[in-house]
Order: sequence, then C-alpha cells, then structure tokens
Amino acid sequence: MIAIVAALSAALAICAGAFGAHGVTDPKAVEWLRTGGLYQLVHAVAALAIMGVARGAAALLLTGAAIFALTLYAMALGAPKWLGAVTPIGGLLMIAGWLWAAWTFGQR
Repeated sequence: MIAIVAALSAALAICAGAFGAHGVTDPKAVEWLRTGGLYQLVHAVAALAIMGVARGAAALLLTGAAIFALTLYAMALGAPKWLGAVTPIGGLLMIAGWLWAAWTFGQR
C-alpha cells in the first residue's frame, strides 16, 4: 500500500509542478506549487527507498508530505490563506519520519 501511495504522490507532485510552470501566472501560486511539488516528490521517492526497512517512517514521510503539499496546492488554487497555518504540521510529520528512519537505521 505504501508503494502505491508513494507512486500516486509522485505523480501528483509532477502534475503540481507542471501546473505551476504552465498554468498559473501569480508568482506566489507558482512558488507554492513548486515548493509543494518538490517536497512531495522527494518524500515519495524517500518513502519508496525506505519502506522495506522503516515502514512506519515511510508512512510518516508520505502523510507529512501530503499535508504540507496539499495545503500549499489549495492556497495556490485560491483556498483561504489560513491553511498556511496547517502546512507546518506536515513539515513536523516529515521531520518525525526522518528521525524515525534514522533511529531505525541506527538499530541495524
């Protein structure tokens, strides 16, 4: 299941980046789409790389990246800017995922 979610997450990240590059003119929206896409893509690939050893960490990376990126995408598409207050929750979950991964790899 993690592999499917990671692959779909990577596909969405590419779509967001392409939309930011070709379908949006507002500079702030372009920045949000680029940042969200980058973080989502990197964490999708990372989740695929570690899912066999640190499944829980991979799930945290995907969850955090989803919250982080989707709030940025929503704001780029016109959602209320208060969603920006939710974005750091995704960042914290990504950090927790990386710390969990480090702990897991340190136990090996």
